[in-house]
Amino acid sequence: MKFDMHCHTKEGSMDGKVMIEEYIKKLKEKGFGGMLVSDHNSYDGYREWRDSIKGKNHTDFVVLKGVEYDTIDCGHMLVIMPEGVKLKLLELRGLPAQILIMVVHKYGGIVGPAHPYGEKYLSLIKTQARKKFHEERLKSLMEQFDFVEVFNACESEEVNEKARKLARKYHKPGFGGSDAHRLECIGMAYTKLPDNIRCESDLIKYVKSVSYITCGGTRYDKTTKDKLGPFNKLLVESFFVYNKSGERLTPEKTNERTGKPPLSGKINIKILLKKYCLYRCKNAIVGNSAVLT
Repeated sequence: MKFDMHCHTKEGSMDGKVMIEEYIKKLKEKGFGGMLVSDHNSYDGYREWRDSIKGKNHTDFVVLKGVEYDTIDCGHMLVIMPEGVKLKLLELRGLPAQILIMVVHKYGGIVGPAHPYGEKYLSLIKTQARKKFHEERLKSLMEQFDFVEVFNACESEEVNEKARKLARKYHKPGFGGSDAHRLECIGMAYTKLPDNIRCESDLIKYVKSVSYITCGGTRYDKTTKDKLGPFNKLLVESFFVYNKSGERLTPEKTNERTGKPPLSGKINIKILLKKYCLYRCKNAIVGNSAVLT
C-alpha cells in the first residue's frame, strides 16, 4: 500500500494551502492508501481529521498522526508517536535534537531527519556542518534515529541520493514524502508499507523491524525556492531568526576536560519536561501525565 509520508495541511501548517479532506481525495485519486500528516510543530491538521472526518468519510483510507518538528540545532525532524500520545512539547518548537530523540523514545515514538541534505537551518547535515565536532555529533545522532527521509519531492535528485547513501551507511529504513504544501505537489512521492499498517503503533513496530523500505517519486520543480532562485537565500537566512526565537533549552555545555560537547547522556526526562513546559505553557502537566491530547 502506498503512503505519502510527508504531508502539510492548511489546518496545521501556516504555509499549507490544502485542507486535509481535499488532500485525502487527491491521494486517493492517485492510488494511495494512506498518509502521514506532518504539519510544522502542530497536530491541528490531524485533529481536523479526527474530529470531523474519521469514521464518517474516507473509511478506506489510513491517516497517521505525525509532526515535522523544528529543532534548534539540526533542522526538521519527522516524529511519529503511538496513537493516544500527544506531547504538548512537540507543538513547541526549539528543542535540541538530542533532547528530542530522548523524549520521543521515552514515550515509545520514532524520529528521523526530514530532507537531511536540504536547506541550511532546515536540514540535519547543512545545519550540523556549521558546528564544531559535527562528525562526532552526526554519528551519534544517526545511530539513534529510527529512519531517514530519503526521497523528498521538493528536493533535487542529488540531495535525495545523498540522503539514500546516508540511510544505507547507518542501516536505516527510508521514507518517501511529497512535502506537499500545494495541491499539484500532493502524491509526488510514495512509501510502500504493508497493508496491515492501520495505526501509528503498527508503523512504529514495522519501522523498528526493518532496515529498508521501498520508496521514491518524482521531483516537484515549482517550489518556492525554485521560483525565487538566488533570492531564496534571503528566505533561508530569515528562517534562522524564526527558529532561534523558538529556542528554549540551553545547548549542551562543552566538556572542560576534553573540550568537546557531550554527545549523549542520561537525563531525567520528567524534570526536563517539567522545566520546559513550565517555561512555555503555564498549564502543562508533565511526568507520567505528559501525555496531552
